[in-house]
Amino acid sequence: MIDSECTPVTPRQGWHVMHLFYHVDYAQWALYGDDEKRQAKTRLTEWVQEIRATPDTHLLVFSVATSKADLGFMLLTPDLQVANSCEKQLGLSLGPEILSPAYSYFSQTEVSEYVTTRDSHAREILAAQPGLAGDSVEFSAAMRAFDVRCEHLLKRCLYPVLPDWPVICFYPMSRRRADPHNWYALPFEERRKLMDGQDRIGRAHADRVLHLVTGSTGLDEYEWAVTLLAKDTFDIKAFVSEMRFDDASARYADFGDCFIGLQLPLDVLFRRICL
Repeated sequence: MIDSECTPVTPRQGWHVMHLFYHVDYAQWALYGDDEKRQAKTRLTEWVQEIRATPDTHLLVFSVATSKADLGFMLLTPDLQVANSCEKQLGLSLGPEILSPAYSYFSQTEVSEYVTTRDSHAREILAAQPGLAGDSVEFSAAMRAFDVRCEHLLKRCLYPVLPDWPVICFYPMSRRRADPHNWYALPFEERRKLMDGQDRIGRAHADRVLHLVTGSTGLDEYEWAVTLLAKDTFDIKAFVSEMRFDDASARYADFGDCFIGLQLPLDVLFRRICL
């Protein structure tokens, strides 16, 4: 069972996110009898079901498509105590020597600091329409529409609903700090304009690729974790290619290893990874 006896550790906003990748030790698995194998798979299945039944908690399970790992999980949950408990249980679910960690990453859902503020948007509206008064009906309607968009963005970034699209891609990234391309030496407005290009690309692909960026500054090796979900690898590749030609990435970003996986029902997953 999930350990609920400790004091919850929850962020002021957002959820904790874990990406977990494992190799299967097939030599150890071969030592199991048929009953032991059946019990191990049942144990993992029941644990996945319990995690998914936990409030505000999401768990994606996937077969990794390369030899970097065999099995992958993506866990989102508000309480770090729950996340830590789930991670330990998942790693031991098939038996103490069956799953060995291949890679893991820890981050947290967040809203980008480059999102347009309410005051900034109000100034943009008034600048675009010089004759428009700040107390006019038109201005009020425009600001209400902005507030609705912001609320939707807040929920989408901090408390995402992930589709069951089959292809999942994960990689970490950081912004460069060395000359001549030091992201953090740029004025804020210049950085915000560069991020506008990334936002446009994201919106252009939004119906084919879910793009979730979670923050890991002070939490893990890089500054962000990028998770992409899509229905096929063509859309993943097209999205990432366009993003990386954009100046914000081409000049100012460094990336870690990329993991590709396939979300599968557990019975199919077990057959796929030969369990």
